[in-house]
Amino acid sequence: MLHARITKTKRNSPMWLRLRKILKRIVISNRSILKLFFSAFFDRRFLSGRYFDEQLIGYFWAANAVWTRNILRLAAPLPFPTGFRTHVSNPRNIHFHPDDLNNLQSPGTYFQNFAGQIYLGKGCFIGPNVGIITANHDPSSLDEHLCAKDVRIGADSWIGMNAIILPGVTLGPRTIVAAGAIVTKAVPEGNCVLAGNPAKKIRNLGSEMTNLQRQAD
Repeated sequence: MLHARITKTKRNSPMWLRLRKILKRIVISNRSILKLFFSAFFDRRFLSGRYFDEQLIGYFWAANAVWTRNILRLAAPLPFPTGFRTHVSNPRNIHFHPDDLNNLQSPGTYFQNFAGQIYLGKGCFIGPNVGIITANHDPSSLDEHLCAKDVRIGADSWIGMNAIILPGVTLGPRTIVAAGAIVTKAVPEGNCVLAGNPAKKIRNLGSEMTNLQRQAD
């Protein structure tokens, strides 16, 4: 608690705020150069979108990924900026919009997609320590896996912390998965809240909620 308070005080100190302003000016004035540099490590498609064109955090994510993954090798390099505590089995088998690059920074997330595909709908949010699995172990031979099944998360969905999505699950748009839930079956209609183990629909999200979310977007 004391450490957190001291850290917060340091971040709000005049010197730290001045340094942030200087770094911000450097990034803004050198965006094209920074994108060219980072394109040596990442697919250019993922160096665009709101985190690079409207905000600056994308450049810090990219710098952190280069340092931790490409230089220090704390984790395998990937074609998109990714936090080193995020695991992606096969970067070719995950599909997402560049505006949702934030989901690849969420600590402890586990995208197990060495054989199956994972599709993340635009505007979805993936919480920390979420596991999305496309292939389970074969119960009769644990060294092998069963046939992979793709997982699809609908647009504007929210997968809460520590939730697990199992192979073959399709979640429709605007699906909220409660923290710690284990989703074993598809809910393609979306617009609902799922909770529990195994996860079940506990409520529908009506048109009022949908309209509010649209206004927020």
